[in-house]
Formats: sequence, C-alpha cells, structure tokens
Amino acid sequence: MDPDASSPCGGAPAKPGGAQDRGGGSNGSNHRAATYAALDLGTNNCRLLVARPAADGFRIVDAFSRIVRLGEGLSQTGRLGEAAIERTLAALAVCRDKIRHRGVARARLIATEACRAAQNGRDFLDRVREQVGLDLEIVDRQTEAHLAAEGCAALADDQARGILLFDIGGGSSEIVWLARANGREQTLRDRIRVWVSLPLGVVSLAERFGGRDVPAEAFEAMVDFVGEKLATFIDRTGVQRRCERFHLLGTSGTVTTIAGIHLNLARYDRRRVDGLWMDDGEVSQAMGRLRAMSFDERAANGCIGPDRADLVLAGCAILEAIRRAFPARRIRIADRGLREGILMQMLSADRAWRGAARPPRTPP
Repeated sequence: MDPDASSPCGGAPAKPGGAQDRGGGSNGSNHRAATYAALDLGTNNCRLLVARPAADGFRIVDAFSRIVRLGEGLSQTGRLGEAAIERTLAALAVCRDKIRHRGVARARLIATEACRAAQNGRDFLDRVREQVGLDLEIVDRQTEAHLAAEGCAALADDQARGILLFDIGGGSSEIVWLARANGREQTLRDRIRVWVSLPLGVVSLAERFGGRDVPAEAFEAMVDFVGEKLATFIDRTGVQRRCERFHLLGTSGTVTTIAGIHLNLARYDRRRVDGLWMDDGEVSQAMGRLRAMSFDERAANGCIGPDRADLVLAGCAILEAIRRAFPARRIRIADRGLREGILMQMLSADRAWRGAARPPRTPP
C-alpha cells in the first residue's frame, strides 16, 4: 500500500519535529536539494518513505513496507519475541540499505506501541543500533497522534466544521478531533481539540478475541470492548459532536482494505483509494462482505492477503465502534499517515518547501 516511487505529496505547513541530521546543509537552500527519510516501526508493519522537496510538498523517490508482526504475542508475554525481532531486524536492514543508496541527508526513524509497551523494547532498539546501524526513537502517544493527523489532515473537507480523524494501528489506535481551519496561518496543532491514543489495535484485539474465525457474537464483543475504551474520549468531545457538516477521516490498512473491497479491486491500487469518499451505507456493505468471507477467502483477496487475513476483522470492529460513537454520513479514506507527517515536519522545519493548505495531488 505504499505510494508509487514517483508520487507527489504535500499538505499544510507543520511544526518542527526531531530528526537525525545525516549530512547536508543547515540552511533552506541546501535542504531544498536534500533527500529525506521517514521510518515508522509499528506493532505490525515496518514502513519507510524516502522523498525530496517539491514545489507542492515532496516527491517520493523510494518506499518500503513489510509486515513484521513485531508485537506478536506481546499482549500475553509483555515482551518482544525472538522470532518477531529477527523478522524486524531483516526488514530494518532493507530500510538501512535504501537510506544509504538514496543518499539521505535527514531522517527521522520512529518506533511506536510495541516498543513502548514491551519490557525489552529499549533493549531491542539497542540491538537495532548495534546490528543494523539505525537509531530509532520511541515516540509517545501524543506525538504519534499528532503525526498521524499531520500526515493526512490535508484530506479533510475544508467546509466541514468538525472532522474525526483516526489511525487504526497494530497495537494502538489514535483518534483526533479536528476543528475547521479558520485561515491559512492556523497550524494543525491549533485545530486539534481532543485526542486519544487507545492501547489497542488489530494485533492485540485479534489475539484477545480471535481473528481467523470471527462469528457475529465475537465481532460484537470486540466492538463493545473498543466502545468501553472510547467512553472517556466520547465524553470529552460532547460539545464538538453536535456540530454540523461532520465527517470521518480514516488512515490504516483497515480502511484502505474496506475501500478496495468497495471498489472491487482485484489488486490494491493506492491511486484509486487515497482520497476516496465513501458514504455510510457503502462502508457497511463493504464490511458486511468482509465479514462474510472465510479466512481462506480473505487470504486470497488481493486487497488483504495471507499476512493480514487474521487481522482485518479486528480492524473492522474498531472502525465499527468509532462509527457507532460518531455517526457520520461519509468517510474519507487516506493511504497516508505517520511517515508523511514526519516528512512534512522535517521539510517545514528546514523551510525546504512552501506547503499549500490544500489536499496534495493524487499520484498519476
């Protein structure tokens, strides 16, 4: 589900974020010629984007994504398992080689819930540093929520008075209430009214309730479980929830899969999915089709595959809990998120681009 290597992307200007300087100049003109990298190591996936500044944001020159299941079994043991660590080290070695090959000057490499929660999370990052040569930082929940918002907020309808943005991850799910932008100079941070990072995602939920075979009662149990975790956030958004012209904005493998099922794609196509609007009925219909599939049918589907066949229904349960708590007539699908948010923060901090407060162009 990665962007094409030549795809352009952009969005609203971002506040500076921490980044590793791997050479390159210290002023704007030098940074405009630099190559940047953003790596997101989550509970389920290891993802990398390499990009260069462009007139309307940045142009992706390389990308990598691999399901590593770093957090496999974490909810039961409290530790990262050796097999998961070895898979992840192999994926990170590929990322390291791409970073070197592309001559990356500035990079930010982050780890999220699995490394936050694991007793041996920091020991694992020491091992990554020693064996792979990459220095990853564990980001806190607020940073993760803000980066997810940074990465896809450009897809929010600028006429909407309220937007519920969510990122369903492997070990955590970030949910952000965005207010309408009042003007071009308003920062994204100013628009964030309420946010939460729930310590549950598709991996942890599937391990708790099951993912291969999910009968109706198990699915409803998952929805109820997520709903209970959402209760405090729902209360905190009481005033905002009464606004008119409201929509959902989702980024994750769950929502992009639902979009692919809706579009009847034989093979996932980011160009058709990123930025897609779906109405509430279309979402329900696509989720119904997913829930009616057997595990083998999900594994054979070109928008799911065997690595995610036992996780996608847990993602649907998280989405369903969000939809019940925040009914909306429509949802916009984003195939972008943390990595794009990281890139925009670095580019903005370096004044390497003039971000436009409008959705980026869809890749050709």
